[in-house]
Parts: sequence; C-alpha cells; structure tokens
Amino acid sequence: MPNRPRTDSIARGGAGARPPGACRGAVGAADYPGGHGIGSWCGRCGRTVAVPGDPRSLDGTQLVTWGERCVEALHRHRDEINALNVFPVADADTGTNLLTTMRAAVDGARGSAGAHEVLRAMARAGTAGARGNSGIILSQLLRGLAEAVPEGEMTAARLRDGLRRSAVLVREALSVPVRGTMLTVLEAAADSAADCVEPELAAVARAAADGAAKALDETPEHLDALRAAGVVDAGARGLLVLLDALVVVAGAGAPVRPEYQGPAQRRRGDRARRTPGQACDVVPVAGPVPEFEVMYRVGEATPADIDVLRESLAALGDSVVVVGDGAGGWSAHVHCADAGAAVEAGLAAGRPSAIRIESLVVHPPAAGDRGVLALTAGTGAARLFEDAGAVVLDGPATADDLLAAIRRMPHHEVLVLPNGAIPAQELVAVAAAARAGRREVLMLPSGSVPQGLAALAVHDAGRLTVEDAVAMAEAAAGTRSGAVRVATERALTIVGTCAPGDGLGLVGDDVVVIDVDVRRAARTLLSRMLDLGGELVTLLVGADAPPGFGAELAAHVEAGFPGVEVACYTGGQRVDLVQIGVE
Repeated sequence: MPNRPRTDSIARGGAGARPPGACRGAVGAADYPGGHGIGSWCGRCGRTVAVPGDPRSLDGTQLVTWGERCVEALHRHRDEINALNVFPVADADTGTNLLTTMRAAVDGARGSAGAHEVLRAMARAGTAGARGNSGIILSQLLRGLAEAVPEGEMTAARLRDGLRRSAVLVREALSVPVRGTMLTVLEAAADSAADCVEPELAAVARAAADGAAKALDETPEHLDALRAAGVVDAGARGLLVLLDALVVVAGAGAPVRPEYQGPAQRRRGDRARRTPGQACDVVPVAGPVPEFEVMYRVGEATPADIDVLRESLAALGDSVVVVGDGAGGWSAHVHCADAGAAVEAGLAAGRPSAIRIESLVVHPPAAGDRGVLALTAGTGAARLFEDAGAVVLDGPATADDLLAAIRRMPHHEVLVLPNGAIPAQELVAVAAAARAGRREVLMLPSGSVPQGLAALAVHDAGRLTVEDAVAMAEAAAGTRSGAVRVATERALTIVGTCAPGDGLGLVGDDVVVIDVDVRRAARTLLSRMLDLGGELVTLLVGADAPPGFGAELAAHVEAGFPGVEVACYTGGQRVDLVQIGVE
C-alpha cells in the first residue's frame, strides 16, 4: 500500500493496539469499491479523489447506497467474521447471518424515497429477514436510525440520536445482556458519537466507528470464551464493518482496520467458507450447550404479550432476543433444548410465522463429504445460493455443463438443485454419468429457483445423506412456484389467447393469467396463489422488471393477506419479471 499521511484511527491511537487475532494487513479505501468519501484517499488508484455530495446530511438515495456498501463489505469480510464466531455458539455463521439480513434490508428499501422511508423499509425488511442473534440486533440498529429521522435527512445530530436509540432498543430486547458482545460495541459507538462536538456528519460517523473499533479490541477482556480463543466478538466485528461503510458514504476517508483472525488453533489462512453443519473450532463454554436455534415472526401481539414471550423464552434457553420492526411486527430468537416449547410460547403470544429451527449441535463429517450444486440464472439469485453455502452454476446450462460442474466438485456426495434449468430426462442421464465416476449424486425435485432456495434453507450436512435429501425434497415440494413474464408472440394458452406485450402469470409451466397490464397480471397471480393458503411469499425481482415492482407486489400481499410474510430479493434473472414462491 503506498505511503500517505496517517489520518486514520491507528495513527491517532483510537484503534492502534493490535487486538487478539489481528494481523498486520490493513483494510481501507479499497475495501469499498466505488465508495470514495469526499476528499478521500483511494487504495486502488493511489490518489485523493473528490466525490460530489453534501457532507452535512444523507438523503434516501445516499442511505440506500450505504446499505449497498454494507452488503459489499460484509460479503468481503464474511469469512473473517465467521472464523471469529465462538460465542454464544461456535457455529461459524455470524458473517453469513449479517450479510443475509443486510441484503434483505436493502432489497426491502428499493423503491423508497426519503431518508425516513428508506430506513423504515430497511428496518422492517431487516427484521423480517433477520438471521441469527446478530441479524436481529442489526435490525434494531436500522430501526433506531429510522426513529431518529422522522422527516428530512440524516444529520450529525440525528445520527447521534439514532445510535443511542438503537443501543436502547437492543438492550431492551435482550433477556440477559452480556458484556463484550455486539451490544457493548454499539453502546461504545453511541457514546463516542455523543462525545463528538464537531457539527459535520462525517466527523460524528468517524467518531462512532473509531469508538466501536476501540471497544471491539477490548471485547476479549469481558468474555472468557473470546479470551480463550484469542479472538474479538464476531457480531461486533460485523457492526464495525457497517459503521465504517457509513463513514465512507458520509464523505470521510475509509478507516484503516486490521484484519481479525480466528482462533489460534485454526491453521493460518484456513478461511474456506463453511457449509451448514461443517465442523468448526469449538471453545468450551461453561454450562450445557442448547441443541436448537429457533426463530420466528410474531403477529397480532401486544407489547404485554411480547414481554411474556421474552420471559417464557428466557426460561427455556439463552441468547433470547425479541424485537419489533416499528410497524407492529415482531421477531423472536432463542437457543434452547426444546424447540417445540419455544414455538408454543410464540403461539401463546400471538400468531407465529416464518418459523425456522436449526440444529446447533456441531457434527463432524469428513472434510469435503457432501456439497450442494445449484443451477440458477441472475447474479442476485446466485448470491442467495452462495450465501447459503451452495456452489452455483450460473447462466444457461446444458447437461454437459452440469456434468462438468459435478465433476469439479471436491465432494464425494453431491446434491443437485436443478431449479427447472434442465429437463428431467437429461438429469437422469447426467446423474448416471456422474455415478460412473464413483460419486454419489442425487437430483432433488426443485423445479424453480424459489423451490431450490426453500430446499437449501433446510440443508444440514451433519445429517445422514438420505435424511438431508428427504428434508430438502419436502421443503421444495411444499413451495408453490409462479412467475410473471411478458408475451413475445401471439399464442393459445389454457386460459385464452395472448398477444405480444401481454402480461402472463404462470404457475409451474402453465399460463393461468393473461392481462394487458403486467403489474395487474402479477397482482392477480399472487392473489390466486395465496387464495390456496400460505405463510411466506418469496419474490425474486428480475433484471427487466419495472421500477418499484417488488415493493408494489409486497404491498399488495401485506394489504390483501394480513399475517403473510414477504421476503423480496433482487434476483437479476432475465425473461421472468418476478419469480414467486409461496410456502
């Protein structure tokens, strides 16, 4: 890295001491491609650049940019954060959970205008799409920022207020706050922002980030599990990534941070992405280890109901977090031994939905034992599969392409999610050819991308292969799939004749809706699919969809089908303006 004046936190002493697990490699401006601050030094081009913008405030568009920068940075730091994850359970998924949550938040904000509208949409989508303890806490950071900006733009004073509100929300949500975790670092960021007397937003953002960095370095002093492993807190490291991205978007130079390494016993450089269930380094923690992580949304509940729910979950296990999205919806999280009792507590409080139960027991299968290969089209959809641990074959693929991809897999057992990309008869031939090479290959019955995502969500490499395959197949079968596209020619369908330019709604391969208005066709298709029941709708918005298409469809579901959860993502696929999954 070229020499330059030391204006970063290390030079000023804010985060200069090398924390446990930190190496000498630094992360700076190059960590945020396209995200130069005003007058900031660029690690890629080696010069100071000026970017137009007002350093005193951030509008809705700039806050969406912040969210996008957070997603990019979390993607780059995911493996680093996962490797730090030893508390409360060493399941190495904190980086993945933060990335998934932030991506859901950003996708939910697309189409929103003002700063409050953007932050409110991010908070709601982040709460609905939160993964893990860290993801729920992240959703409260977004909610606190939204509450601090009731109108107008994000300013220095409102950032101070938003960070303080976020810290209060998180502390209230936790059944047993633990010092040395994400909350501690968030509170330190809020304190540092409050102590900053400079009026510029960038200065307050930088003060908050540097305060968080200092508190992050100190987390091993407060938690035995972190000190024993020689690491800092994983969730807190992810929080620092978000604050550093805010510094850049606010107009300051990118902070320079050390790279934090995982437990000392982890072989240097061993940062390969774990698939769910893969063994990780475990640091002994006093007390019994819970068997399950249980998460769900709760609707139709009062604040009093939520207080009772929080107490009930605390009696069942630990890592209890119950948070609101600021719009009447709630999300609950607990690590416990009795998953059924945790769900029953949600039933007593209100109407639970989007129930997610995952095993916390670390199974040690042989390295490279089983992998998942997913076929998809669209960069957004590909990222979703990759984030969940699958290897992706992106773009149009032939049977030969699939066979070559299977043979490149390092695993003895390969579960394939075809997602409708290749005809069934060709899949049979591919599987037979792959088995001839002494591989165990199972073609799972996922006929669409939404079905593939549903199947991958329940994948567990720690189970027996047959159990894993059955669970994934059942999840795919339990998801109804639809799509909306534009007719390219005149054709006869089972519901009539379509003309070029008509909107077509499909369920499976059958056209069930024809409408000259593609937006109306999409709303009609959604209504017909939900008339048959459903608790969760997944929307994958295509590259050629009209502006605001996903937000419009999500609003249609929320208005017409109360209690149904909506997860909206940028799929990036061609042909289909939106792909729909109903579970």
